[in-house]
Amino acid sequence: MPSPATNSEARFEPLLGAAAVHLWAELPAAVQEKLFEHAVVIGHRTEADESLREQLAVFLHDRHKRTQQTENGGPRGSRHGAA
Repeated sequence: MPSPATNSEARFEPLLGAAAVHLWAELPAAVQEKLFEHAVVIGHRTEADESLREQLAVFLHDRHKRTQQTENGGPRGSRHGAA
């Protein structure tokens, strides 16, 4: 049986993620970069797809035209194409 903490994570993480996507264009660039990088790291734990970074950048850009990508696929203002 899953622990209460696991149940809370399963319930609340998607809600927070959806809220972050909804507000993405309003977030400061530094926050966008940090969220983007954490999403890539978390995503690589569950899948081996090396194009995840690019796919995530396209996903965000398609929904928020103000999001500018760097040459490496990260959100605007990235230092190394990564946040």
